[in-house]
Amino acid sequence: MAKQGNIKIASENMMPIIKKWLYSDKDIFIREIVANASDAITKFKKLADMGECTAGDGKYRIDVRIDKAAKTLTVEDNGIGMTEDEVEKYITQIAFSGAADFLSKYEKAGGEGIIGHFGLGFYSAYMVSENIEIFTKSYQDGAPAVHWQSDGESTYTIEECDYSRRGTKIVMHIAKEEKEFLEQGTVRSLLEKYCAFMPYEIYLDAEGKEDEKPVNDTQPLYLKNPKDCTEEEYLAFYRKVFHDYHDPLFWIHLNMDYPFRLKGILYFPKVKSKVELERGKVKLYCNQVFIADNIKEVIPEYLLLLNGVIDCPDIPLNVSRSFLQNDRQVQKISKHIVKKVSDKLTGLYKTDREKYIKCWADLSLFIKVGCLKDEDFYSKVKDIVIFKDLSGEYKNLETFREEVLAADKSAPQNEAAGKEEQEEKKEEQPTEKPATVYYISDEVGQAQYISMFRSAGLNAIVCDSFVDPHYISYIEYKESGKFRFLRIDADVDAALREGGAVDEEADKRLAEAFSSALSVEGVTVKVDRFKTQEVTAVINVAEFARRFGEMNAFYGMEGADADRDMTLVINAANPVVAAFPALEGDKQKFVAKQVYYLAKLSYKKLSPDEMKDFSANSVKLLDDFVR
Repeated sequence: MAKQGNIKIASENMMPIIKKWLYSDKDIFIREIVANASDAITKFKKLADMGECTAGDGKYRIDVRIDKAAKTLTVEDNGIGMTEDEVEKYITQIAFSGAADFLSKYEKAGGEGIIGHFGLGFYSAYMVSENIEIFTKSYQDGAPAVHWQSDGESTYTIEECDYSRRGTKIVMHIAKEEKEFLEQGTVRSLLEKYCAFMPYEIYLDAEGKEDEKPVNDTQPLYLKNPKDCTEEEYLAFYRKVFHDYHDPLFWIHLNMDYPFRLKGILYFPKVKSKVELERGKVKLYCNQVFIADNIKEVIPEYLLLLNGVIDCPDIPLNVSRSFLQNDRQVQKISKHIVKKVSDKLTGLYKTDREKYIKCWADLSLFIKVGCLKDEDFYSKVKDIVIFKDLSGEYKNLETFREEVLAADKSAPQNEAAGKEEQEEKKEEQPTEKPATVYYISDEVGQAQYISMFRSAGLNAIVCDSFVDPHYISYIEYKESGKFRFLRIDADVDAALREGGAVDEEADKRLAEAFSSALSVEGVTVKVDRFKTQEVTAVINVAEFARRFGEMNAFYGMEGADADRDMTLVINAANPVVAAFPALEGDKQKFVAKQVYYLAKLSYKKLSPDEMKDFSANSVKLLDDFVR
């Protein structure tokens, strides 16, 4: 005869609370139920291994069955099973009171959620079920099978039944509004998401058609010893887990048991753009049970640019994210992961520079973002951050600095300065002076400047990613006194100048006449003499003003235009500029505008009105040429 009882929980009706707090996470029930089945098998296996019971010839497995006609989803295991007393204890008392306790913690977390959600357990099935039945038979000899059922409200029934096999079967009668959980595709995707690496084979049976192969991999690659894994296995695992058919650059296999348990594989994917920075996914597991993607309290945020699997049984799961942030064990795990990543990168840089350089286009964004986010990571990898120079060679910044300082020392001294004056300047020099490192941000747009630099024997680094302006500013701050970065259009380096005597009064008159003829608001005209005569003029914008404008533009703020601080440097060594003072009024205006437009085209795009004017002037020049 069936025995009835009341569920002893604090609330008369737990369902509204479950729906309120866990509605968006309802699919987690399948992980909780299957994880319970896995635990039941583990417990029995341990007893069998200790000789306390006979394992038998059966293979350990978990079966998940869908019956649309009966509107049921069933999870069955051949684990330890339960007696009637154990059902009363673990289901009626602990499961329901545990659910109430869990929801209390969930609510106190302030909506930020409980990591992993473990602790919800059996009761999670009521998020999608209107009624649940349990059929179970204990491994203990002579123990009768038990049938338990409840609608999750306040009552249940329990009685003996004829369930003949050892283990437990959970039959969930799916609610009408949750019929999606009777779809084979939905159930399969949830099993693949939450149960992909559970330690016992899971078979899906839909409408009596059972899969030939289990839906999970009971021995995922990350559990193996790294020395036993082949490159083909690493690549196959990556494609299977992340559905990315672009092979990763390389990977790190994490495998340690002390002072904490941590296993996993982190893959470095190809990342070449700002958009792709968000595509990384690091899956966190606990004893082969999926917890969540991208838990930044465990994996530093910048490492989430990677793809990977991390399995760490020592991470507390039934806690809030703020707790994880302050947990020392979690902090140690996080630092260890960072160290392994930095060790891998520095090791590759030292032992296989060619491969490192080949991968740099993809690694660059990841490493620089990591440096900006984490000082400890920066200290470990700062010497392996490399830049391409004008000759296409890759070097770190310290190498550039040494080359700049060496070039400064070998530069010829001003012969007009006496020996006594030169000695005084040497004494005034600091022991470590900042090296001016020039950089380019657009190899095509700044081609004119690049040509001038190459002709003068100067070098520059290539900064061509959105993060580079932030990174070089960070370097100037972190390595204060060692580096000064200038874009090649920020100033005219001494090595670009022709040298020799200068008629300051004549230059002043030329600058005033050119400025008057140009008549463009906000543009200052300056006269200089370049070694190359081909260039009529260049645009210079103060480094600070331009960086400030770029930063505002990046964040969509006002004040992004740095043209207010633009300087037009005209080249008095150029024949056109040299002939300018002798031209008449209209011709001066024509030449001034054309010289300005040519210089500005090497700096940025012309405005629509400027482009119209420039095109008209160009047509006039062609017309004059053919006449």
